[in-house]
Amino acid sequence: MKIIDVVCSEGRTGFYFDDQKAIVNGAGHDGFMYVGEPETEGFTSIRVPGESISVMLILENGEIAHGDCAAVQYSGAGGRDPLFIAKDFIPVIEDIAKKHLIGKDASSFKPLADEIDSLSHEGKRLHTAIRYGMTQALLDAAAKCNKVTMAEVVQKEYETGVALNRVPIFAQSGDDRYNNVDKMIIKGTDVMPHALINNVKEKLGENGEILLNYITWMRDRVLQYKMTEDYTPIFHVDVYGTIGRIFNQDLEKMADYLKTLEEAAKPFLLRIEGPMDVGERTKQMEALRDLTKILDDRNINVELVADEWCNTYDDVVYFADNKAGHMIQVKTPDLGGVNNSIEAILYCKEKGIGAYLGGTCNETNRSAEVCTNIGMACGAKQVLAKPGMGVDEGFMIVNNEMNRVLALAKRRQNQ
Repeated sequence: MKIIDVVCSEGRTGFYFDDQKAIVNGAGHDGFMYVGEPETEGFTSIRVPGESISVMLILENGEIAHGDCAAVQYSGAGGRDPLFIAKDFIPVIEDIAKKHLIGKDASSFKPLADEIDSLSHEGKRLHTAIRYGMTQALLDAAAKCNKVTMAEVVQKEYETGVALNRVPIFAQSGDDRYNNVDKMIIKGTDVMPHALINNVKEKLGENGEILLNYITWMRDRVLQYKMTEDYTPIFHVDVYGTIGRIFNQDLEKMADYLKTLEEAAKPFLLRIEGPMDVGERTKQMEALRDLTKILDDRNINVELVADEWCNTYDDVVYFADNKAGHMIQVKTPDLGGVNNSIEAILYCKEKGIGAYLGGTCNETNRSAEVCTNIGMACGAKQVLAKPGMGVDEGFMIVNNEMNRVLALAKRRQNQ
């Protein structure tokens, strides 16, 4: 079935674009606002509303497939593509991608996704957000052409060998890390709470005491209020390199501290994302690889998650090949086309490394739904509840899409 037209519409995301450079350089707060002048090109203020572009593929039978182009919260930082403003990039989609797709057969996802992901404009590959949204739409189109779910398209075209089942959902608390844990317990969230431990003085503690107390509190809270006896969530905390900072990157001292956290979390499994940030890709891989080995050799049952300096498909391969971490976050939309996220998850699994299909709070309901299908089809170790910074809407979107996919696949099996 052919694509006969491509239509774009401006949209909003579930969070905001933030000028990371200005924030790192000391921008102050006034309520939810940041105070000061922006420092990254394209920003008119330090915090601006997140924008998206819905890409709708009109198929020759009249059906419409769609995906959402969205970019990360800290756009324009760390070598990422520039701030994604819808009115600036709709003309690029209409000039480049639309001309490439009209008349193409949409029944197979992989070949068209590879083509779109490799397109260039003015000597550069298309913005990661464009490649992300366009390939979502192509996956939806292939599903509509074949009258199956997007998960079944991925399952078949990539020969994943994975049976469709629920995948653990990882919810984020944002800074409201106490009330949102209660919400997660009520909802039976599989993996929690992220916790946003991005400040030593206020959130980790100069000796790690604040995080230790928080994990102890969370353990007791789950044991006190769990809704079912068999509820055993995994505790996954993103520390943004702060543990390495308080121990001056001394891996043995970090391991000692992680052992303390392991004991505090019991009987629940603990994952620590981004334990250190040493400021450079190779050094980051080596530090994470070496700390992973230390934990394994000492039988410290804390799983490390690669995040910093592991942003692209090539980075995922590099970290997985070197066993830098027990799990790697596959960071949509930094990888561009969702075909790259599929390949990244499957590569991690091949190497015996856990694959966490993550992303950013600054996405949309549509990108979250598409990612859910991909996570299920590839057997990801967990998927992120998104968009947004809380457990509410994002958890609902991912959970409900997961159940829809399973119900539809089951119906087809029974026909």
